[in-house]
Amino acid sequence: MILVGVDDTITSLRAAAYAAGLARRQGAEVTVVFVAPVASFGAATPGGAELAAVQRESVRQTADDLRRRVAEGAADLGISISFIVAEGDAYAEIRRIADEIRADAVVVGASAKAGHRLIGSLAVRLVRAGRWPVTVVP
Repeated sequence: MILVGVDDTITSLRAAAYAAGLARRQGAEVTVVFVAPVASFGAATPGGAELAAVQRESVRQTADDLRRRVAEGAADLGISISFIVAEGDAYAEIRRIADEIRADAVVVGASAKAGHRLIGSLAVRLVRAGRWPVTVVP
């Protein structure tokens, strides 16, 4: 079982393609995980409830689009996939799901955010967890 984290960035989509190819070659199943960020505290401010609703709808649309694209790619390659949408901290959710499904490997895209060099990216945190082989796709 290969777990791949996606978030609609180019590096995460490359990671999904890499995981799909790996699964096809190895006859493995893929679990694709999209972690939506936790809703902001903006709902407590004037107009915040409307903004929060717009953000939720945007996240739902992104998840639906990713689910569709992943399903199409899996059908083209003839691989078995499952798609999970979670909400919260990406590291915590990917780690939890990887443990739940007993992942043999985790694949994620490299972060392009400069701040992650200081505080650590999702990929670095997953590698440090030391629970599964982690492939970071540029």
